[in-house]
Amino acid sequence: MEKNNKPISGFAILLLCLALLGMAAYFFVNASRDDSTLNAVFGGICMLGFVFFIKGVMIVNPNQARVLVFFGKYVGTVKANGLLWVNPFYKSYPVSLRSQNLEGSPLKVNDKMGNPIEIAAVIVWQVSDTYKAAFEVADYYQYVKIQSEAAVRHLATTCPYDHMEDEHADITLRDGGDQVNILLEKELSDRLAPAGIIIKEARISHLAYAAEIAGAMLQRQQATAIVAARFKIVEGAVGMVELALQMLSKKGIVQLDEEKKAAMVSNLMVVLCGEKAATPVLNTGTLYQ
Repeated sequence: MEKNNKPISGFAILLLCLALLGMAAYFFVNASRDDSTLNAVFGGICMLGFVFFIKGVMIVNPNQARVLVFFGKYVGTVKANGLLWVNPFYKSYPVSLRSQNLEGSPLKVNDKMGNPIEIAAVIVWQVSDTYKAAFEVADYYQYVKIQSEAAVRHLATTCPYDHMEDEHADITLRDGGDQVNILLEKELSDRLAPAGIIIKEARISHLAYAAEIAGAMLQRQQATAIVAARFKIVEGAVGMVELALQMLSKKGIVQLDEEKKAAMVSNLMVVLCGEKAATPVLNTGTLYQ
């Protein structure tokens, strides 16, 4: 479990190190002049003191942390910024606390219905527990990358690509929107929690059918769109024909028997539903000729 270590300021220690270095130089110079063993000993002690204290001086930048280990034992994490001093026998490991982006490469995977698709995601993540990031996994950068790919693959296999494949699906990859992103964030959070990683945002950045079925699926989508458009055209045409017959009957403009009504309905449906403009044929006689 992460523990917060509060080191002392390193400025006073830095001044002490400079003083020790100056004293060591002074004693060594005097020892060379007077050939004094005592001055050489004092100079050596000052130099050892300088090396000891300077080794514990560290600089911690904003949104950076240092994990401290004392002979294999975790002693805490330094999150304070600036020039600091810790026990020189501590070994420190840098850990970044900044938010980082992971742009995954497109993965080829089968969706819930077994169709091969290509999917990729953009993930924003951050280290929240430095102890877990440093000691629970071997390399938390690599861990994030591999587990993110696994999460995206698992999401793709649990949802169909769109409603054409599963009309009763509650969530599809194509139309799911925020719901798909929420599922992805939850999947990533569960997988990356052992490494002390939190997910700040996850979004699908690429989604498409695989190349081998893209053409067939495009034709299917086009056919579905054509059928839907035709349905709307026919529905509107029937309403217009019905309105025309009602108005003709109501205003008494012309009296039509059932046969002529059927012929009129047929002609109007051809005109309204045809893809091209109809070519009229003028009847110079009566309706019954």
